[in-house]
Amino acid sequence: MSFTYDDVGATRETGFCPPGFHPLHVRTRIGEGEDVFHRAAEAVMTWEMHRAMGVGIDASADRAATDVDVTVTLAGMIKAPCRVVWTVEEYRRTGWAYGTLTGHPECGEEAFVVERTGDGTVWLSVNAFSRPAKWYSRAAGPATRGLQHAYARRCGSVLRRLSAPESEY
Repeated sequence: MSFTYDDVGATRETGFCPPGFHPLHVRTRIGEGEDVFHRAAEAVMTWEMHRAMGVGIDASADRAATDVDVTVTLAGMIKAPCRVVWTVEEYRRTGWAYGTLTGHPECGEEAFVVERTGDGTVWLSVNAFSRPAKWYSRAAGPATRGLQHAYARRCGSVLRRLSAPESEY
């Protein structure tokens, strides 16, 4: 399957949005400290965050890596084929992005990056650009974008729970 858009890998550049696409940027505070960062990074890289949200994940590898194919299943009905287009695993920054493949209800790219700032605060940033690719995405109009924002916010709340120190359970 091939990508459904031209600017493959463009989510590496925060704030970039190709003409004709809708941008998304949601940043959520996850917690503080190195342990929280490592737990959050691992949950993002191993699909645990997505699975804990209740979406189906069928991936060709156990960890996110460039060229790994991933099919996300929403509500048990909507299958969204994607491919990981880049990853980053640095001392204070870990994450990846996937791009849409033929058959996905949207067209574009979405990145999930965990960062630990200088003061030790851990953040999840979900950055994306997209536009409808299927008739039902187009028909839903602004509601689709609202669902994408809700999904990104839920990523943050789920990751906060997954990454919390055990004393907070």
